[in-house]
Amino acid sequence: MKVYLILMAVAALVAYLSTPAMRHLAIKVGAVTAVRSRDVHSTPTARLGGIAIFAGIFAGVVIASSIPFLGGVFEASHAPWAVVAGAGLVCALGAADDIWDLDWMAKLAGQVLAALVMAWGGVQLVTVPIAGITIGSSYISLIATVLVVVIAMNAVNFVDGLDGLAAGMIAIGGLAFLTYTYLLARNATPGDYSSLATLVLAVLVGACLGFLPHNMHPARIFMGDSGSMVLGLVIAGAAIIVTGQIDPEVVSERERIPAFIPIVLPLMVVAVPLIDMGLAIIRRTLRGESPFAPDAHHLHHVLLRFGHSHRWAVGVLYVWTAVLSFGTVSIVFLPAGWAAVVIGTGMLGAILITASPGLRKLFSRTWRRAGRSAAPLRKVTPEGQDKAELETDSPVLEVLPKEKS
Repeated sequence: MKVYLILMAVAALVAYLSTPAMRHLAIKVGAVTAVRSRDVHSTPTARLGGIAIFAGIFAGVVIASSIPFLGGVFEASHAPWAVVAGAGLVCALGAADDIWDLDWMAKLAGQVLAALVMAWGGVQLVTVPIAGITIGSSYISLIATVLVVVIAMNAVNFVDGLDGLAAGMIAIGGLAFLTYTYLLARNATPGDYSSLATLVLAVLVGACLGFLPHNMHPARIFMGDSGSMVLGLVIAGAAIIVTGQIDPEVVSERERIPAFIPIVLPLMVVAVPLIDMGLAIIRRTLRGESPFAPDAHHLHHVLLRFGHSHRWAVGVLYVWTAVLSFGTVSIVFLPAGWAAVVIGTGMLGAILITASPGLRKLFSRTWRRAGRSAAPLRKVTPEGQDKAELETDSPVLEVLPKEKS
């Protein structure tokens, strides 16, 4: 586990240190999000934070490739580099969209291409770890892989509407997923804990944690599509590695690892984004609009209208992600009865936190105190020294990019 924690720290450090540079680059090239009627931010904010997230992931994988403990992972296949290649492709696509506002069909085509690159590199659904089901056709396998990856990318993109929301949710869910994959590696191959899925999740969680200090409300920079699509692709890649390439017999023969977990856990990690995307598609279709038409009726918008503050709305969705993902992982560690108690208690607490004004006020005060305590972290970065740069840099703000659709 120490190796994975070190790689997580490397990814976090690279993402943290490179984010200020991406902010200055975004301002220079005009990748700045204007204030729109459906948005919740009140000042124009730089994008391109996703490039820093990708840099953290890339650095973590490069370092991992030189560690003997993980040598077998890189010798077995090109899958680690396939994930990096796919992530790099959608990062470039997202950066282009952040700057020039690409058409949704162009973005979808790029997403499909990135999913194909990852699949051709070895990250592809082959088996389903329940009853040993094997996908017999290579074409069906390829189509299923592309669908999973594209849906995950768009789900994360849909939920990326509040400061710190997408990165925090993926970090929380990814940490739960990492715990499971590490335990799976220990049980499946005693004495050899190297795992491609755990490696991918470690660098993903680290990159999210490194980016979050710059992205928490009030955000200094947004991840943009260059970040949300990278997060979606990498978390989908980890899910495919576990769900679609694991030996079903290894899973089903071990009582401590129920056979349905490899399928259910990835869904729970991105459950909130998937629900948000599903509701948006239904809502827009019923109104006769395109499923990709923007609106202000996402889950985070509903929480804000309910009376939650910006930070509290983010916290509520964090809690739901933690309950769903860690609750599912608890089935691996605990007897079924105790796991049910943990999940039930967690869901009750999440409901109370979501609906109770009293708890909202109590935790809001605690959150504000924590925010004030963490404020010095912003000052150690170059961009933290000049808080008013966006407001004073008139050449950038006079010619803002057109609103993203």
